[in-house]
Amino acid sequence: MLSYKDSVIIGDSPLTIKQLVGVARFGAQVAISEQSKTVIQSMRNHVDAIVEEGRPVYGLTTGVGDLYRVAVAPEAISNIQVNMLMSHACGVGEPYPIEVIRAMMLLIIRSMAYGHSGVTLGLLETMVEMLNRGVTPWSPSKGSVGYLLGPAHIGLVLVGRGQAYYEGELLSGAEAMRRAGIPLLQLGAREGHALMSGTYEITALAGLAVHDTDMLVKTADLAAAMSLEALRGNDRAYDPRLQSLRPHPGQAATAANLLRILDGSEIVASYRHHRLQDALSLRCAPQVHGGVRDALAYVRSVVETEMNALTDNPVFFIEDGEAVAIPGGNGHGAPIAIAMDTLAIAVAQLLNISERRTDRLTNSHVSELPAFLVRENGANSGFMIPQYVTAALAAENRALAVPASVENIPTCAQQEDHVSMGVNAGWQARNAIANAQQGIGIELLTAAQGLEFHRPLQPGRGTAAVYRVIREKIPPLDADRELYLDLAAVMELVSSESIVAAAEEAVGELTV
Repeated sequence: MLSYKDSVIIGDSPLTIKQLVGVARFGAQVAISEQSKTVIQSMRNHVDAIVEEGRPVYGLTTGVGDLYRVAVAPEAISNIQVNMLMSHACGVGEPYPIEVIRAMMLLIIRSMAYGHSGVTLGLLETMVEMLNRGVTPWSPSKGSVGYLLGPAHIGLVLVGRGQAYYEGELLSGAEAMRRAGIPLLQLGAREGHALMSGTYEITALAGLAVHDTDMLVKTADLAAAMSLEALRGNDRAYDPRLQSLRPHPGQAATAANLLRILDGSEIVASYRHHRLQDALSLRCAPQVHGGVRDALAYVRSVVETEMNALTDNPVFFIEDGEAVAIPGGNGHGAPIAIAMDTLAIAVAQLLNISERRTDRLTNSHVSELPAFLVRENGANSGFMIPQYVTAALAAENRALAVPASVENIPTCAQQEDHVSMGVNAGWQARNAIANAQQGIGIELLTAAQGLEFHRPLQPGRGTAAVYRVIREKIPPLDADRELYLDLAAVMELVSSESIVAAAEEAVGELTV
């Protein structure tokens, strides 16, 4: 099985989401295949010929945006590329997380390695060295309508401008590159423009978001199973015969996961006939989680396609022995922006149903458990307020599920009169996932507390593994304590994938 830290060779095979995560989060090393190097250099030789001949090509021998009619003198080409970076590097707000910038850089390399962007091999090799030696450009995270800003800030560091992180310090771009021993670049024709012309910014957010949602939907299955045990539910609604009558793939996968997680549960066996039918938040987990899975499958397909696409403008092909530029719209972020909006909606659903289970666990009127899951509940509030937190996070996620991609505002003197707002969509999905990680973590913490009242009956193989991981960090709640510490601890368990890892060690890999 591919490790997050395995090296990534660009050009030998399609880039995967797991490889993207490996480079962005875990520092996996990157290299460009020899075949790709040859293709890149060959195309660059042809593009240099266009410059020498002075043929008009958008962004190569002309200005960009509404300045496409303005010719650029050959001697000014390098300075103009740097000017483009400086003028476009105007993001605002909090800085991007390091992992997002690293993902952006990897996607730029992947796209340009096809050779159709016409850049030099040196440009890509410099970015590879930055990834491998830990030089990460600094960029604000707001102000992009779908592209340009983050990659522009990346480009500044290549030429010794801007700012970058190196060994835990935020330095000038020139100093970061000097300390890492990476020579600065002299940008050639269209190289500044090429850095900014693709959907790298949205796709970086999207690739990380898909990975996190893969883990999240598995975590939600684990939480639902543990809640079912704590609430004396039964597993009849997960019967594969029932799922076969409504054959959505995600529904069947969820039901199968739940049965595996609950396998061997003494609690479920003891209460199999306790209640004729459970509440929807328990018995409809296959339908709701399954709907999320099916949406995620669509989103994953779009993101994997985009990660391995060329979204530059223009692109170059060889015809009759010379480079021909084809201007177009592959840089429009609509496909991935719509996918990110879909993901935010799906994640909102996942947290909504989780919050309903958390509420049932803490509500003694329906749970058949002590009020707020603490025995001395007059003197202690127990898990009363964590449910409030989940409710607030779920409400925020409903707002984040409002599509960003339909909010079009024209830019660039009407030359770019329809933009994707895909970066906003990506941020909404990313924030929704973080909220859901915390909210589903609260359900896990609450359900684990509910299991305390079923001793000596034992939970299922999967839920027992999750319970043990939680209890290694967070003891049962016998009396009130500072719960924000517990909530932070369970968030770390969820976001670090420790919960899923423990369960999969016990029951095998769960289906996404």
